Amino acid sequence: MANRIPRTPVREQDPACRATNFEEVCLGYDAGEARLEASRCLNCKRPRCQEQCPVHVDIPGFIAALAAGDVAGASAVIAADSSLPSVCGRVCPQESQCEGACVLGIKSEPVAIGKLERYVGDWAIEHAGDAEVVRAEPNGKRVAIVGSGPAGLACASDLARLGYGVKIFEALHKVGGVLVYGIPEFRLPKERIVAREVEAVKRLGVEFETDVVVGRTMTIDDLLDREGYDAVFVGSGAGLPRFMGIEGENLNGVFSANEFLTRANLMHAYRPDSETPIYAGKRAVVVGGGNVAMDAVRTAKRLGAEAVIVYRRSEAELPARVEEVHHAKQEGIEFRMLTNPVKVLGTPDGWVRGLECVAMELGEPDESGRRSPRPKPGSEFEIECDVVIMALGTSPNPLIKDTTAGLDTTRRGCIVADEDGRTSRPGVFAGGDAVTGAATVILAMGAGRKAAKAIHEYLS
Repeated sequence: MANRIPRTPVREQDPACRATNFEEVCLGYDAGEARLEASRCLNCKRPRCQEQCPVHVDIPGFIAALAAGDVAGASAVIAADSSLPSVCGRVCPQESQCEGACVLGIKSEPVAIGKLERYVGDWAIEHAGDAEVVRAEPNGKRVAIVGSGPAGLACASDLARLGYGVKIFEALHKVGGVLVYGIPEFRLPKERIVAREVEAVKRLGVEFETDVVVGRTMTIDDLLDREGYDAVFVGSGAGLPRFMGIEGENLNGVFSANEFLTRANLMHAYRPDSETPIYAGKRAVVVGGGNVAMDAVRTAKRLGAEAVIVYRRSEAELPARVEEVHHAKQEGIEFRMLTNPVKVLGTPDGWVRGLECVAMELGEPDESGRRSPRPKPGSEFEIECDVVIMALGTSPNPLIKDTTAGLDTTRRGCIVADEDGRTSRPGVFAGGDAVTGAATVILAMGAGRKAAKAIHEYLS
């Protein structure tokens, strides 16, 4: 019977309306919709959904509890493996992870695991005051965490529960890392979701200090030697943007997606009362095809620009989530596929006036398995625009690498760490984007939790 129930649609803001505001696009399930969708789960003997989850949440277990109306039980099941269900339910690429492996998806639509996780996570936030804070007796040992993104928050939560004194050092003036500066309000509400997830970490006794740039304000060695921490976890993310290295990239009106999104998300530059300037122009071109590119182009649209995506491969190779591409198209974003910029064109007074591009065709697959794009000779053309936003990926800031002796890093500046977060420096652990380069929230969170376990073993 369960597999004959169609997937429960999720309510969303109307595209024409939401393209003009920064309120959340997806409105989520109510209690009845969540139970109905949960009832579709087949409770497989071999849950492939759980195998494909990076942190192996007991998905059939939490869905069974939810189907029975036991939301608190469902929350407890998720909490055993995931620290940020409200966040992961909104921003994880479920279609290529848990939902992509759902047996129901073979002949019909998979169970909406992400939307159910979001429902349970939001319920847990609303009832956080009722829950007893469970943590071990203080053990007298202290751990410093560098960065308050998903890796740092997850690591801090687990260590605090084990009785460690934990302090998170954050470079920016607000806590949350990529959750506050990188992901737009319309995908992840800051006050309603992120701030309250951070409050849950504070209730465990974790301390926070903002405006501390480790590697500049103080070093890893300062934390271990002068400040007396017994171990350090580096979860500082990957905030250094990449550019193409083409002519004209230094013109006024060329931004990295990182800067553009930080102004909008962290500093609320889209609000009329904000003191932070942001310029989206009349026609903005975003170069790239990942989730960050979708976030940037949809933000530019909401700021009043005609917004275009330029990507050098075809739509089949777009790395962005299917849902994000779908939402962008609904909102009127123009997609220019198989197009590669070769030069940013400027006005005599140094502002962007357009983008010179070349048409591409796809050749043989490269190491990543995606077909390599190559330029079509003589196919140059121009796209008129006054803003260009480069969304080509990021790498870790070199500050920590440059100020920490004996810390091995890769050619791209990522910290070398084993599966449990141990680095080449005893007592220094690392995880998340600082190790992998830009990846997903759930992978960073999973890395933080593994490192917490390894730190506990190291200090025991």
